[in-house]
Amino acid sequence: MLVDGTIGFDPADVVAQSIDAEASGYDGIWSAETGHDPFLPLVLAAEHTERIQVGTGIAVAFARNPMNVAMMANDLQTMSEGRFMLGLGSQIKPHIEKRFSMPWSHPAPRMRELILAVRAIWAAWSDGSRLAFRGEYYRHTLMTPMFDPGPNPHGNPPIFLAAVGTLMTEAAGEVADGLLAHPFTTQRFLREATLPALERGLAASGRERSAVQISCPGMVVTGVDDRSFAEAEAATRKQLAFYGSTPAYRPVLDLHGWGDLQKELNTLSKRGAWDEMAGLIDDEMLHTFAVVGELDAIASQIRDRFDGLVDRFNLYAPSGVDPGRWAELLAELRS
Repeated sequence: MLVDGTIGFDPADVVAQSIDAEASGYDGIWSAETGHDPFLPLVLAAEHTERIQVGTGIAVAFARNPMNVAMMANDLQTMSEGRFMLGLGSQIKPHIEKRFSMPWSHPAPRMRELILAVRAIWAAWSDGSRLAFRGEYYRHTLMTPMFDPGPNPHGNPPIFLAAVGTLMTEAAGEVADGLLAHPFTTQRFLREATLPALERGLAASGRERSAVQISCPGMVVTGVDDRSFAEAEAATRKQLAFYGSTPAYRPVLDLHGWGDLQKELNTLSKRGAWDEMAGLIDDEMLHTFAVVGELDAIASQIRDRFDGLVDRFNLYAPSGVDPGRWAELLAELRS
């Protein structure tokens, strides 16, 4: 199992985070598109590291077009000397239409076509063939020499697709190189919903399970002392409540018989009752979604839960952990 971490946007800290992550033994680091662009921090990360992979986890696909995505990913693949991972996600309809002012329609088919369009653009740059992609949602038929960067000396980066629902997971299996599972997932949901849908997508493309990496940004509750442990637990309950209020993630709750909680959390979220929402996440739900344990036991618990299910696990170091001890835990998890 590969072990990844995360980096933020702060330019004063990105370089140090990246260097520390590589020194600690992480295999990859991901940047997220929240309040900042997800690609820019990776330029600094790639410049100041030698081994570690760098990826977007995620970049909002429908806020961009395939040409934008193809160009940015190609450049980062060059800058990182072949260590870039393009992680894409759909976001949800209100954000695409109201925040980005972009069209929303049939997210899984649209995402499938966007990835195919990106690959067609890369192919035109790679072998000089005529760009002639015509789809239902995207059309790319013009590529003149001035705008053609030529073949990437490191090949094309792998494309990871974030998915929770069945259709998007099938699309990942059909056209992507990796699946980014959502933090709001469980071992049971991975086994009973995610993997079967991924296999159907793989079958449609004639590929085997080994062709796709599954990356899981799992929730972990641990700490160096009672105070930090309690803070991690409280923060995780709030995070679970936030995710649980989202209608798109209800299938995960439904599988465990907690579907009615989604409506209750959603109602409270509209009132801004975040603390009250966190109080609805009981111990059973906390332990189902998150790996909860003392620092020395965390690596073995993650392996017990996710070995054979995922290929990459996203894990961050709690504050106050000795870097040497954390490196030992990462080595244990990777072994």
